[in-house]
Amino acid sequence: MSLSEARFHDLVDATQQTLEDIFEDSDLDIDLESSAGVLTVKFENGTQLIFSRQEPLRQLWLAAVSGGFHFDYDEESERWMCDKSEEQLGEMLERIVQQQAGVEFDFEGL
Repeated sequence: MSLSEARFHDLVDATQQTLEDIFEDSDLDIDLESSAGVLTVKFENGTQLIFSRQEPLRQLWLAAVSGGFHFDYDEESERWMCDKSEEQLGEMLERIVQQQAGVEFDFEGL
């Protein structure tokens, strides 16, 4: 069953807001930019994470130094899951942020 357009946008909006809250609550020098459904996280070392919504596919996309990742929303687990590795968004982010920025974040619930 595919997500409705409205539900998809609600889920992406909520996810991006949760991400903003997690990064803003840290003591790190992180720049956040949110525009037209794209959330860009800029770390002090110059690397970035870019989250974007792909409405036609009903996916949340993540661009990181290690590559591009596409996430489908799993209604059963209520989590965004990578369409290739089936890893949860939060788990992948913990690993990617550690590798990319050298800091630990808890993305529990994503």
